[in-house]
Amino acid sequence: MAYPEDQVPDHLLIKVEQRDDPVSVVSEDDARQRSAMYPKLMWGAPIFGAAEQDGGWWRILQLNDDEPQHARDNLASHFRKLHSELPDTAEHVSARAEYETAYELLDWEPADELTVAGRRYRIIRAQPFIRMGADGPEPPRPTDAELFPPGTSTLGRPQMDGFVLDPTVSTGLTDGLVRMELTSSFVSLDAGEQVRAESRRAVTTHPNVVLLPVSYTISGYVAGTWGQRGPATYATPQAARDGGSFSMRDFVLDENTAPEEFMAAYERARAAHQPPRTDDFEVDGVPCRVTRVEAFIRVGPDGPEGPRPSDRDSYPPPARQVHDLRAKGLMPDPD
Repeated sequence: MAYPEDQVPDHLLIKVEQRDDPVSVVSEDDARQRSAMYPKLMWGAPIFGAAEQDGGWWRILQLNDDEPQHARDNLASHFRKLHSELPDTAEHVSARAEYETAYELLDWEPADELTVAGRRYRIIRAQPFIRMGADGPEPPRPTDAELFPPGTSTLGRPQMDGFVLDPTVSTGLTDGLVRMELTSSFVSLDAGEQVRAESRRAVTTHPNVVLLPVSYTISGYVAGTWGQRGPATYATPQAARDGGSFSMRDFVLDENTAPEEFMAAYERARAAHQPPRTDDFEVDGVPCRVTRVEAFIRVGPDGPEGPRPSDRDSYPPPARQVHDLRAKGLMPDPD
């Protein structure tokens, strides 16, 4: 359907703006060069989180879970926190009751949409991707921010937290072209018939995309193939170097070592570890690279996309899980 220029619905709008300030000019030039050097977009597994709507746009509460149920559990924890922070007074009795009802519901039911204390909450789905080129995955760009010095990157707050999902925010030309490409993109048939059908359906139900803040991970080159070294992503390149260049799997002791001795030795080794200061380095002879991870969320007239039926959701809510285990005799009843 065609709309007059000044009447395009917000959920369909992609606004491209040419900015002339020096930082924007350099950032746009970086983006243009990297899109040519790393032209292939490779999608990863979806990630999940929760968002809230308070009158206007949706705002991300958190977004780092690999299954919808993990996000529901975290949303239940969010409601528990809100409940505990409100004074137990007559003024707050209604809101406290709603928060309590919400987290008790999420303990039992896989709810993806709730309205609590006047706000809407939703479990959301995001699609990460990396750019690949002839030399492997895209590393950080010169204009990517380094917010903290080496060794202090854990002080940073996750960049996704609090991010507003506003598709009308203007973007540069390169990101605008990426958004236009992603709006009509869906997975290949190799993903399976149901997964592909749901991916194609989302193009219609949630026809626009919002690009999320960039994160970073560590990729390793093993047996002629680049792959993610671990599941974690980080807010800055240095955080990836600090946190992703040393993991428990790199630390090997005799299998008969007592757990407490293993952990003490691991902590000593980690404290002595010197994270690299470059984007390309080796770990035990394996070439590694700090890798830029981009992501997008599909949005429609009613906000961001939620989980799809084909998304992996491997366990039930916690109270339901305990109930089922007890019913099967696999967990004792409480005293």
